[in-house]
Amino acid sequence: MATGRRPTLTDEERARVEAAVQAAEQQTSAEIVPMIVGRSGLYREAHHRVGLLSAVLVLMALLMIESTWLPWGWHAANAVWLLGMTMLAYALGAWVGTWPPVLRLFTSRERMHRKVQLRAKLAFAQHGLTRTRERTGLLLLVSLLERQVSVLADQSLRDGISDAQWQEVVAVVVERLKVGDLVGGLCCGIEASGTLLARACPARDGDNPNELSNQVIQDT
Repeated sequence: MATGRRPTLTDEERARVEAAVQAAEQQTSAEIVPMIVGRSGLYREAHHRVGLLSAVLVLMALLMIESTWLPWGWHAANAVWLLGMTMLAYALGAWVGTWPPVLRLFTSRERMHRKVQLRAKLAFAQHGLTRTRERTGLLLLVSLLERQVSVLADQSLRDGISDAQWQEVVAVVVERLKVGDLVGGLCCGIEASGTLLARACPARDGDNPNELSNQVIQDT
């Protein structure tokens, strides 16, 4: 599973997710919108942390072996060289800090969670999930870099389904993500969401329009 890059699915995978949405929505009047994003935040502070750590470690190492590169004592050229090496170490560390595994190591899970929730709220508005007839839109968002999932329900769904129940849906998706099965996780999450929604707002015979696209949204 790619992380921190633009998410890409094959035509077959997109069709599989779309079929899962269509099957789930046959049981409910709600609208399920799956979405995959490469990342929910830039986390520039992690880049700086890794850069500073690299600079400090290089500076300490150079000072500890001072006698090997300063046999004749300090002078301006050595000071410039030392500063240049420290700055180079910072730049290299900041670049390494953009790598997804390193970025996750230097960013708290709580901060990533907040960013994923914020991205979900933004996407909910941007993609028109608030425009359903009875305010029954549901966003199921997977953020690859953070390896986190957000389920965001519109107003009329919040009373009938508890946060704990939505967390069970999240757990279903995360379980598949852990083994690299992104599409399987989405489909399982859609199916679990459909089961909950069928009880909270079941489909009405002859009055169940498809108000939102069943296609998975892919974004950076």
